[in-house]
Amino acid sequence: MKKTVVHSNAAPEAIGTYSQAIKVGQTVYLSGQIPLVPETMVLIDGGISEEIEQVLKNLTSVAQAAEGSLADIVKLNIFLTDMNDFPIVNEKMVLYFSEPYPARAAIGVAALPKGSRVEMDAIMVLSDD
Repeated sequence: MKKTVVHSNAAPEAIGTYSQAIKVGQTVYLSGQIPLVPETMVLIDGGISEEIEQVLKNLTSVAQAAEGSLADIVKLNIFLTDMNDFPIVNEKMVLYFSEPYPARAAIGVAALPKGSRVEMDAIMVLSDD
């Protein structure tokens, strides 16, 4: 099956040997996003709330570049350096997702790239329309 690279100028450039997303058929695999501001490639200022929102904005940009939206995400993985931040993730998710919410996992990790406190990756399935 053909693999297509998905790229958005409105999301941070890849900081390694990966693509922002890969589309295979109607399935799109979105690489992990950390709270980098695309224009500066620097972590957003503020606390964990701002970091989570920036990650969700970055995922939105990549989803749109694949001709989808966050509503098409079926699986979301959330990586947190402090699991005490998980309630804030739930608060922010209702601003970006609606029911039915995607399946998800929340994983506590020791560290993330560039000192980020949150990273999210996703699997999106586009409609056949």
